[in-house]
Order: sequence, then C-alpha cells, then structure tokens
Amino acid sequence: MGIIMEKKVTTATLREMKARGERITVLSAYDYPTARMIDDAGMDVILVGDSLGNVILGYKDTLAVTMDEMIHHTKAVARAAKRALVVGDMPFMSYQASVADAIRNAGRFLKEGHAEAVKIEGGRGMVEKVEAIVQSGIPVMGHLGLTPQWIHQLGGFKVSGKTEAAARMVVEDVKKLEDAGVFSIVLECVPWQLAKLITERSGVPTIGIGSGPHCDGQVLVLHDLLGLTGPHVPKFVKQYAQLEGTISKAIAEFRQEVRTGKFPSLNHSYEMPSEELKKLLRRFKARKRSVR
Repeated sequence: MGIIMEKKVTTATLREMKARGERITVLSAYDYPTARMIDDAGMDVILVGDSLGNVILGYKDTLAVTMDEMIHHTKAVARAAKRALVVGDMPFMSYQASVADAIRNAGRFLKEGHAEAVKIEGGRGMVEKVEAIVQSGIPVMGHLGLTPQWIHQLGGFKVSGKTEAAARMVVEDVKKLEDAGVFSIVLECVPWQLAKLITERSGVPTIGIGSGPHCDGQVLVLHDLLGLTGPHVPKFVKQYAQLEGTISKAIAEFRQEVRTGKFPSLNHSYEMPSEELKKLLRRFKARKRSVR
C-alpha cells in the first residue's frame, strides 16, 4: 500500500466529515515509527493515549502515567504526523485539581508536545475545565462512558449506560460537553443503541470504542489491532494481525543462530580490501619481530 498524501486534518475537517457522513479513523500511537506508518496509511487522527501506561510502560493501569511521560511520547508522534490530527491524552490528575492545572497542562501538550488538541475524560464535573481550556485556544476532545482514569470510582471496567437512568446521564453529559466547546467525543463501552442515539443527536463527531457501528468514527489501540497485547483481548477489539507470535518466533531464531554461530555469516559482514589487509598484517608481523 502506498503512502496517502492529503491535506492536513484539523478539528474543522472532522466536523465536515460528520456532516458528509464520512467515517473518521483513529488509532493510538506512542512513538515515531508507528506514528509514521499510521500517518502514511491515511488515518485521520492519531491519539497519544494514556494507554501508554499499560501498553508501553508496563503499569497495571493508566493512573501512574505522568505529564512528562505523555509529553515525551507525544513529541515523538508529532514528528511523524504530517497529515493526521495529533491528540494528546491528558493523564490522571493533570486537570482534575484546578482550572489552572488544566490550562497549564493542556498548553504543555501543544507547546512542548506539539500536539494539536487534547483529550479529557469525564462529563458534567469537567465542564469548567473544558470551557477554560477551549477559551485558551486549545481544542478539546471529550471522553464519556467507560473512563479508565475513573476506574476505582466505577468499580472496574464496565459497560456504561445500560439502564435508562444511566443512559440519560450520558446523553446529558454529551450535551454539556458540546456546550463547553469540545470538537468531538469518544464514547467508550456504551451500548450500541445509546451510541447511535447520541451520534444522531450530537452536533460534534462521536468516536466509538466498544460502542457499536453507528458512531461517526472508530478508535483502537494500535497494539490491540496488531495482536501485541497478550492473551486477554477485549470483546470490542478486532485483531487484524497476530504479530506477538511472529515477533517471538523471530527473537527465538536470532538467539538460536547466535548461539550456534549461524549468524552473523560473512554475508552480513564488511570486508577490508585485500591490499589494505596485507599492509596491516605486514605491520603487525614487523612489530612482533621487533619485540623479540
């Protein structure tokens, strides 16, 4: 597949895509080479997710990820993204404590990380922060439903909005975030019927993950898509490759070939011109005689 070169995606582009009924494609990335491949493939949005904590850094959840870690990885992704909109995921406690924290840390994503927008989890309780960030000139993507930073309050990873009362709260939160100025909203693990209702009513694009086929766009964690996140695969993930087995096999073969002397061979080696080698050997032979 060749490189897809189109004009730069912006928040306005996503709104135009929703209006046309054109589906929005989103993938996570945490480093330069994967971001380059995602961008070359023509993805619309690259999300530098706080899933960085689980997928790359080995934390048990997303709560331990720091701002400095997020900025470090966002910079790498932004260097690769020529077309896709780059969204930085604001980590736990980078925006919850105060409006000032929220503005300052969102600004770091743009100023230091070279992202073009930020994502914030939460609904009505985050409205003041979202409004302040947007009014500071920083685009905000909302995130409702299953919000991993709230996992201890939620009591685990659960589908959100399964009852009429819970679904109504999600719908209300969508409206509050829209009024606060978000340019799109991630809907994670909400029933597909609720996601369809929200998408039809919402004035901003919805990006689904585990929320059915009726959202304006879809997002997956790249490592889930590639089969690189171990044996536990969430229901909403489709693995388009099984690279963990392929990579493990390649590593095992490398180890075996080094142990047995099969690799490297002379075919993988550089060669000195014969005349230069003769000069070198004569010099060492002469030096050996002089020592005697």
